Amino acid sequence: MDISKNLIKHYSDYLRLELSLSDNSVEAYVHDVHLFLQYLESQGVSTEVADITQDTIENFFAYLYDLNIGATSQARILSGLKSFWRYLAQEELAEKDPTALISSPSLGRHLPEVLSVEEIQQMIDSIDLSQPNGHRNKAMIEVMYGCGLRVSELIGLQISDIYRKDGFLRIFGKGSKERLVPIGDSSLKILFQYIEGARLHITPKPKCTDIVFLNSRGTGLTRQSVFLMVKELAERNGIKKTISPHTFRHSFATHLLEGGANLLAVQQMLGHASVSTTEIYTHISDDLLRETLTEFHPRLKKS
Repeated sequence: MDISKNLIKHYSDYLRLELSLSDNSVEAYVHDVHLFLQYLESQGVSTEVADITQDTIENFFAYLYDLNIGATSQARILSGLKSFWRYLAQEELAEKDPTALISSPSLGRHLPEVLSVEEIQQMIDSIDLSQPNGHRNKAMIEVMYGCGLRVSELIGLQISDIYRKDGFLRIFGKGSKERLVPIGDSSLKILFQYIEGARLHITPKPKCTDIVFLNSRGTGLTRQSVFLMVKELAERNGIKKTISPHTFRHSFATHLLEGGANLLAVQQMLGHASVSTTEIYTHISDDLLRETLTEFHPRLKKS
């Protein structure tokens, strides 16, 4: 059976008539399932109840994370999906519950996962450049990490927004706010090895002629495709951290601040409206200082 609008309507009736939930609660629960269905359809993923696995649910929440959906909203959406699968089980429409082992995100202050410089280099070095997407994937990792871009900014990057001689990218962030981000010589070189090499063998669709990163069909990439590429690279290199494309942005900011970069400069490069958003990365650096103190101070050394 498919997750369809008709099935969701039956679920809505169940919530209202059998559980006697308020109209607001029913609307919230139904909205969560509609959101999940829209995600499946947009990614070309099967909407068959039997085909949905724990990985499907985890990929959905990684997608929400990359859209900057907060932990509170994610927890509510997960609650809605768990309720939906309880209904499916009760109606004998599902044999397994793919949400069962998925934990609600922490609602406290979250320090994002960060990759080390060595881990990032290991991932880049492991990309097989003989494969059709090798040069593209290498350029994507270089630009995500080298410029601290959001995944939406990466897949929306246009060739006309690359100022090669000046070493800057023009980025359109949240709310179409424009900013200039410097790009290092090595990242720029790898980017143009792709643009002037592998990309020339792809025929862009009419609306995608200026898009930098294309798939084999000549259209732009989705957030999900970038997420899957990053996940596959991490698994291939034995990296156990829970990472997504956004991890490279976190790592960019953290490594700059640990190296002594000015907080306001990092804020501007990230496109944060408030410096308080950028300050989360100073807490990560504080953790590094605490570890250093514990490791090397003669009175606090670990046994």
